[in-house]
Amino acid sequence: MKDHGLGESAMKPVRKIVIPVAGLGTRVLPATKTIPKELLTVVDRPLIDYVVDEARDAGIEHVVLVTGRGKGAIEDYFDHAYELEATLRQKSKTDILSEIEKTIPVAGSVSYTRQQAPLGLGHAVWCARELIGDEPFAISLPDEIVAHRPGFLKQMVDAYSSVGGNLVAVEEVPPADTSKYGVIAPKDRTGNLIEMSGMVEKPAPADAPSNFRIIGRYILQPEIFALLENQGKGAGGEIQLTDSMNTLNGQQTFHAVVCDGLIYDCGSKLGFVKANAALGANHPEFGAEFKSFLKSID
Repeated sequence: MKDHGLGESAMKPVRKIVIPVAGLGTRVLPATKTIPKELLTVVDRPLIDYVVDEARDAGIEHVVLVTGRGKGAIEDYFDHAYELEATLRQKSKTDILSEIEKTIPVAGSVSYTRQQAPLGLGHAVWCARELIGDEPFAISLPDEIVAHRPGFLKQMVDAYSSVGGNLVAVEEVPPADTSKYGVIAPKDRTGNLIEMSGMVEKPAPADAPSNFRIIGRYILQPEIFALLENQGKGAGGEIQLTDSMNTLNGQQTFHAVVCDGLIYDCGSKLGFVKANAALGANHPEFGAEFKSFLKSID
């Protein structure tokens, strides 16, 4: 029988999140030649701000950012900009100052660790092991953002409180598109929860066990770190998180959460443009005018 999450960590609350931000953003070059992809803006906020805000809304207390070379601007984003703040204060631009102050986390609630080599998502997560410790933790990929509330992470944390174990977020895609994604092998479904027997990376439509693709949101038990430490290279010559998750799935329970709402994949140029259009059209300040503009385009 599978454990809900080996040892005492099973039903500890999910307090920490790992956000890998060391990637080069090659799919959206040349925009990311000198700017970290996580700081590309969707309307008026960078991608990383949406992801961290979603985590806070889910009750996450501590954010661990796995960085790399050239990512120092991300650390600066989550810090005070004293000259800018002083200027805004002097000019009585309090509304803008308030928006900037919202981006500054509680002291000590954000940590940084380096991934010195691009060895894959699994390796990036493993780099955070000392900061996570013996606790269940969440993972969010900064390419994918959720603008509505409750966010996907909040829905997953709520599901975790019921079933424990390990969870991944999923959404349905056209069966013909399964070769683009990692998909789950389902067992039983109750409401928005699907018990899983495994995961398959980019299967051909004829071989796909389902058309539920894995989104970049996870809740995992800390036993994953021991597996990642000895995980060999997989697809693309990288240490794949999915490989260790499949091993852990033989020991602990895994559920997929069919989350309610939309998530925008900003890791591609088209997805990035779509996110800007969708969120811009719903912006409280200028959304109506922007919608009118979009309709006017031939």
